[in-house]
Amino acid sequence: MEEPYRLKINGGVLSPGELKDICEAAEALGLDAISFGSRQDIILPEEIDESKLTNFDKIQFIKPKRDGIENIVSSYVSAEILPSTAWLTSDRYLYILEQFKHKLKLRVNITDPKQRLVPLFTGNVNFIASEHEDYWYLYVRLPGWKKTLMYPALIYSWDMDKIEFAIEGILQEEPETIETVFELVSDAIDTNNRTVDHPLEVPFYPFPYYEGMNRIGTDRYWLGLYWRNNRYDVAFLKAMCDLCSDNKIGKISITPWKSFIVKGIPLKSKLQWEKFLGKFGINVRHSMLEMNWHLPVNDREALNLKKYLVTNFDQNDISTYGLTFGITSYESDTYNFTSIVIEKNKQPEAIGDFKIRDTYNLLYAKNFDPNTQKYIMHVQDVDKVELPGLLMELSQLYFEQLGTEREAEEEVQATKAETTEEEVYQCSDCGTVYNEVYGDITQNIAPNTPFESLDATYECSLCEAPKSSFQKKVLVK
Repeated sequence: MEEPYRLKINGGVLSPGELKDICEAAEALGLDAISFGSRQDIILPEEIDESKLTNFDKIQFIKPKRDGIENIVSSYVSAEILPSTAWLTSDRYLYILEQFKHKLKLRVNITDPKQRLVPLFTGNVNFIASEHEDYWYLYVRLPGWKKTLMYPALIYSWDMDKIEFAIEGILQEEPETIETVFELVSDAIDTNNRTVDHPLEVPFYPFPYYEGMNRIGTDRYWLGLYWRNNRYDVAFLKAMCDLCSDNKIGKISITPWKSFIVKGIPLKSKLQWEKFLGKFGINVRHSMLEMNWHLPVNDREALNLKKYLVTNFDQNDISTYGLTFGITSYESDTYNFTSIVIEKNKQPEAIGDFKIRDTYNLLYAKNFDPNTQKYIMHVQDVDKVELPGLLMELSQLYFEQLGTEREAEEEVQATKAETTEEEVYQCSDCGTVYNEVYGDITQNIAPNTPFESLDATYECSLCEAPKSSFQKKVLVK
């Protein structure tokens, strides 16, 4: 299938006015619907008259593979409505996204590790919020790399754009290690990096239900809308944008699950919105069985397979709460980000008049948590008719082990606490920790370098306080 045209939506966030302009452009191109992509972009789902594209000065239509331009993903959509890092507010997302003005050649993710709606590691360059205000872990997986690796320093919020741009600039060097990336980027630009003092911790949360009218605080609501065919009616969207403007709602957020969320609906307008949805016949209570799927765009075969599997789940009264499913194929170049992956195999060469059936592999993430980035092969080369039973089997396995992994980890930690203490040194001026396990690569100090071995001229990597300002702390692990 020919690559469809897309529109970049920075971080999946746009104003009602911008969405309305896009809808009017789609209408002028002969379309009555638009679709959403897994990278929070907008897709034109049908062929268009390309000669008309020049009529729209403010809208750039791209084909990522052809043009080499990627959309930036962010978890702005989850702010206020899902668990979040305290300092990472909606406004902070917008300020950070505003930095990225160049045409991205790499896939960039900007996410909060405490939410589950937006995947953390599906980009080439993944910024993940740390507990330190305005500092981010950076996980890199450049084209051709088989693993996602942690950058050995925390990144300052206002350095994110120039660091990503510097990484784009070193691609021609074909770096093979994260240490090489760090060295080349450090040589190219000045940054306000901070020492990594502990590994990234990503708590496990069940996948959230993201549809319908839901309360925020005492006087506002958020609305999630999902259409199973991923064809959002342009006339409906235009009318909704006008209603957003009437309610002084400034932003609309696209999710990676081919849906969108409107936040900040006033309490006094709730009934008005419900009547509006009823007027257009919009269903806002789909089953979780339907909503926790990630499918390739405009892939009718994948959509039919999903319908077949969901129907089987429904007939057998199976719960999949907290799980997510993805359908992919052998030729896909996207990174998996669902709990369970159904992978279609390449068909062998046909021999004579024999009809060859499609076969599939089933994989599941370690602990059914895609943030582990580790997938386990469950079965290989099975027929379509075998999939429902096998998926139900995996669903049962998920519920049987739910919570046990966390309990096992807590037990291990409790055992360690009886015997293990770790010494670190903390800056008394700003709180930065020097942990000899990680060293301080921002000052070329290798891991496993004792604090006592540091030169007397050593300074805090953040506030430049002298070595004498550091005090020994004992952490119980």
